[in-house]
Amino acid sequence: MSTRAIAYLKKTEIPYEAVKYEHREKGAEFAARATGYPLECTVKTLVAELDRKRYCLALLPGHRELDLKKLASLFATKRTAMVDIKTAERLTGYLVGGISPFGTQQRLETVMENSILTSGEVLINAGRRGMMLKMAPGDIVRALDCRVASIAR
Repeated sequence: MSTRAIAYLKKTEIPYEAVKYEHREKGAEFAARATGYPLECTVKTLVAELDRKRYCLALLPGHRELDLKKLASLFATKRTAMVDIKTAERLTGYLVGGISPFGTQQRLETVMENSILTSGEVLINAGRRGMMLKMAPGDIVRALDCRVASIAR
């Protein structure tokens, strides 16, 4: 079973391992429990709006929350806000609970919480509910050419 995210990683020759689980509810906490993987090594992909209808993806460990003030500072904007479900799904082309930063509908600037780099391997969504990708955090940065910064609280 392939997704746009998996096709993207194959095209860019980034290594990954697909991990399937029975999806019963959205969120990193459920995915971590269902896969038996630590929550701090389960990466969630959030969609935020920057000033003037500019959007970005924020990658965070499952046990941390996005600090919108840090994100605004990083992107030199006055404010940031989380987008609604409809907007997140339109921008990414994925259903909430299955949003992957790879192969999104629109190319979005992406920033990864720097503490993720301390993990050897993490799980990140594969673009479908009930499927994660086991990857090295450095490979995620390489695949997305994303920024790495302190964006969590």
